[in-house]
Amino acid sequence: MKLTNTFKSAGLAGSLVMGAALSAVAPYAMADQEYLLTVTRPNQLHVIDMSTNEIARTCDIPGPFGTGSIAMSPDNTHAYVLSNGTKDIYGFDIRNCDMTFKAEQSSPTLQVISMQSITVSADGTELYTVQNPVKKHRDRFEVMQPRLAVFNIEDGMNAKPVRTFPVDRRITKIATTAQNEVILGGADLKAINPETGDIRMVSKLANWEKGPLWLPPDAFAMHSQGEQANEYIMPYVTAKFDSEEWNFETAEWWWGMSRVDLETGEAERVETIPFEFIIFNFITDPRDSNILYGSFNTLSKHDISKNETLAVHELGHTYYDLNISGDGKTIYVGGTSSDISVHDSETLDKIGSIQLTGDMSTSDLRVATIKD
Repeated sequence: MKLTNTFKSAGLAGSLVMGAALSAVAPYAMADQEYLLTVTRPNQLHVIDMSTNEIARTCDIPGPFGTGSIAMSPDNTHAYVLSNGTKDIYGFDIRNCDMTFKAEQSSPTLQVISMQSITVSADGTELYTVQNPVKKHRDRFEVMQPRLAVFNIEDGMNAKPVRTFPVDRRITKIATTAQNEVILGGADLKAINPETGDIRMVSKLANWEKGPLWLPPDAFAMHSQGEQANEYIMPYVTAKFDSEEWNFETAEWWWGMSRVDLETGEAERVETIPFEFIIFNFITDPRDSNILYGSFNTLSKHDISKNETLAVHELGHTYYDLNISGDGKTIYVGGTSSDISVHDSETLDKIGSIQLTGDMSTSDLRVATIKD
């Protein structure tokens, strides 16, 4: 601030100088900053300032695009990305794009694919992924047992697994609880202790025991953007039949969800709303756990305490995933193409758009809150 006036009163001048000094200090008393993270082709990690909806920085990721799966460190300063066709993992400091971690999982005789599965331990010291290895013989490929691989993050740019444990097939999205169990999204929802390899059932899906009139759920853990509510959430579709003849035309069709509280590790499985349109992913309003939002060809809002859809907004094209601001007021809908659609959570009206340099395809849409 530049003072140009001539003051007749030294007291007034002193007061204004003091005010100027306080104004100079005020900008450093900043609130927590929220960033939206996603990956686009050809292979870039974008860090978007959610206060302006402008790209703050873009980090180049080695190798060809994978699936765009992202995991955050507990303090949200580092992002870990599956890349190189989901064979490798790279970690970045999102404040400056410095690459701090690299795990190349394959070798000349072993190809390893990790699909969507990546998460970080509750204390930020370890990284977990489900490896799907294939051994390459001279005359054939040998499909091997999937396994949870544990990496020490402090190993930096040459990280190798320090422990592995066998797990089920079909595991995609994973997350870590405060008790440091790793939630495994597969045919059923399970949890594994990454120290011992012990596995427990969290929520039965393919193997549920709901009775002969219920169709076993069709579930797919492609996205679980539950950081704002500190949860893991996986939608599923099921049907209730009016007889054991299983007439699909007269059945009641339902969306359901398995939802895990990552603070306690406790889970709920519930049918939420009638199946009226496709939803690729749910998120929970951080202000009310009964309010869910879903996206695909529409953005929708639901009250699961009433099994009711509250609002539906037609989207310009298909969007695979969505996330929400910490105050619950703004929804970001992304994936699939090169734009993120911004909406008011009360009305679902579109209030903005963020244009990126390439398409997101199956990429995550993560919110990172960096504490002041």
